[in-house]
Amino acid sequence: MPNPQWLTWARALRALAQAGLTYTENPFDKERYVAIQEIAAEMMATGAEADLTTVHDLFAEQAGYETPKVDVRGVVFRDDRLLLVRELQDGGRWTLPGGWADINEPPSTAVAREVWEESGYETRAVKLLLLYDRDRHGHPPHAFSIYKLFFLCELLGGEPSDSHETGGADFFAEDAIPDLSISRVTPKEIARLFEHHRHPEWPTEFD
Repeated sequence: MPNPQWLTWARALRALAQAGLTYTENPFDKERYVAIQEIAAEMMATGAEADLTTVHDLFAEQAGYETPKVDVRGVVFRDDRLLLVRELQDGGRWTLPGGWADINEPPSTAVAREVWEESGYETRAVKLLLLYDRDRHGHPPHAFSIYKLFFLCELLGGEPSDSHETGGADFFAEDAIPDLSISRVTPKEIARLFEHHRHPEWPTEFD
């Protein structure tokens, strides 16, 4: 499902205005960039049928030259079954354990931390399988531009546990994948990960 055009325009306007506010020293230009930010916020609020205050809050802490956010996902196989966790914020649907990478945290550390926090399993990242632009792979629209990094992780130990974000962790066969949280992972991505599991010699895929 491609992003609606209004979202593409609003993202671009907001990023340009944010960059302008970062680099300009002219007070009149700053006023213009703030006005452009407001137009972008109104476009997003109208297009998403959301409250304008909610949109303002979403972007309140954004500053500097805007770049895509980084979402890391752990791909953990046990035999031929894939580890998934149940998302409490998405109606109990399932996803690969993962989330935003933190500042000053290498990607391999970030994904191992996320897997541990959301599933209770200790892992080690061994290979980057997929690096995808979220917009190109069937996810619903999002306010931010996001890169998704899917890391193959070696299972070292641990046992299933819940977190404040997840309520369940289990391993699933390819023909028994439960209802997925599509904002986080899609059936096509899951299928591709099983293909990589069957073909460990394949290189990393990107875009």
